[in-house]
Amino acid sequence: MVLVSNATHIDEHRYHYAGGAGEMSGESRSPNAELGLLDATMIGAGIFVLTGLAAEIAGPAAILVFALNGIVTTFTGLSYAELAASIPKSGGGYAFVREIFDDLASFVMGWMLWFAYMIAGGLYALGFAPNFLELLHVYGVVPPPGQVGAVALPVVDAGIPLAFLLAFVAVLALVALNAVSTAASGSAETVFTIIKVSILVVFVGFGLASPMFSGAEFQPLFPAGGGAFAILPAMGLTFIAFEGYDLITTVTEEVQNPRENIPKAIFVSLGATVVVYLAVVTVAIGTLGSGGLAEAGEAGIAAAATSFMPTGLPVIRNGGALIVFGAVFSTLTALNAVVIASSRVAFSMGREGQLLPSVGQLHHRYGTPFVAILASAVVMLGSVALPTQSAGNMASLFFLLSFIIVNVAVIRLRRERPDMYRPYEMPLYPLPPLIGVVLNLVLTVVLVEFLIRTDPLALGLSAGWIALGGVAYVVLRRLRGRTGRTASAGTEPGSDTEMSPEVDD
Repeated sequence: MVLVSNATHIDEHRYHYAGGAGEMSGESRSPNAELGLLDATMIGAGIFVLTGLAAEIAGPAAILVFALNGIVTTFTGLSYAELAASIPKSGGGYAFVREIFDDLASFVMGWMLWFAYMIAGGLYALGFAPNFLELLHVYGVVPPPGQVGAVALPVVDAGIPLAFLLAFVAVLALVALNAVSTAASGSAETVFTIIKVSILVVFVGFGLASPMFSGAEFQPLFPAGGGAFAILPAMGLTFIAFEGYDLITTVTEEVQNPRENIPKAIFVSLGATVVVYLAVVTVAIGTLGSGGLAEAGEAGIAAAATSFMPTGLPVIRNGGALIVFGAVFSTLTALNAVVIASSRVAFSMGREGQLLPSVGQLHHRYGTPFVAILASAVVMLGSVALPTQSAGNMASLFFLLSFIIVNVAVIRLRRERPDMYRPYEMPLYPLPPLIGVVLNLVLTVVLVEFLIRTDPLALGLSAGWIALGGVAYVVLRRLRGRTGRTASAGTEPGSDTEMSPEVDD
């Protein structure tokens, strides 16, 4: 997953202080539209982190898990494409829902999406750590990731697991970087995406040609314990691997001709993601087997690569190191993307009066949403203490919930604004959003039931965040009432001026 352009650095001239408590109000000027179609296209990093965990639950049927998730997410992708073309505003799903629904619904959407991005950050950091240790292991620097010990703490007689420390430092470093500086340019991010896809193509090519690859690894397809039904909880866990396309819409106003390029970028990203993921999972299972992948956990793809890639090569010596480097590289860029995305959602909510005003302000020196980044960092840093599967379950749960709202939003917009200008209209309406609601709801129910049985920690933390959101909504609403502050974007969902910001078409 790659978030493009200078997404962390928000144009200082776009907002001005309105006095009082330091509130900001928007000017008509939009961010510079410098990104093309390729710049807005992204491939996720979930395949590196979640393949082993999916194989642990579903066995060889993990390939069906990713295929079916690709189908499920396509329906929501159609809704995102239509909304992005109709409401070309940065902010992603939260921005769409804020324009269409009342204050409560948009707060719920923002609160869930913010949490999903923050927990996703913890997930990618937890995926980065074992893959980085695997890279060091390839060159004999450390033992296998599962055998790496803890780092002793001074004074107290205790230690911190090295993997946890690496994950924590990775989050801390990227939070600090984004808090004080701009992100990479769109062209650089395009190169990052090409590098990741190229590495995965190399993995697939060598894997299919390897004598280790065997169709026997897919027999029996379903695990003995859960049978075919085992794919459902695995789908819930790995759903986050397909959420990268929604990040495209967080930078809509920075994309050239967004009404045309954003829908195209969504479909290119979805199509490429499904094809690449299925090829990678096929090779990983066919070479290492579902048991080997499950044992390797978050480093499943890396472990598969080191088992069949050639050795004795110049410079890199072990060809598997190239794939492991791809896993490290992808998880770091994905982590950076959600650091940006989480802070953007929080910043937007603060600017709309749905979080504290300070969260919606820019740093006077750095021009970044400093407080929003730090607020997001608190949850993200805490989430690296979670088991990887719990982080994946929680992130997927909140993305599923937010995607249900997005599908409902496109239905409401069609009903209330039938004559609105829609450069892209999904085919066969209203079937896609209705199917999207049903499928996302089914996966949500399945995932919650799975959490009740196997992951009460993730379920409890998820319920706690929802309860905290209820308290925050009531408190912030009362504070706004006392100060006379009103949300700027929630005037009239049917307003033409609100629905059609000025952009370059």
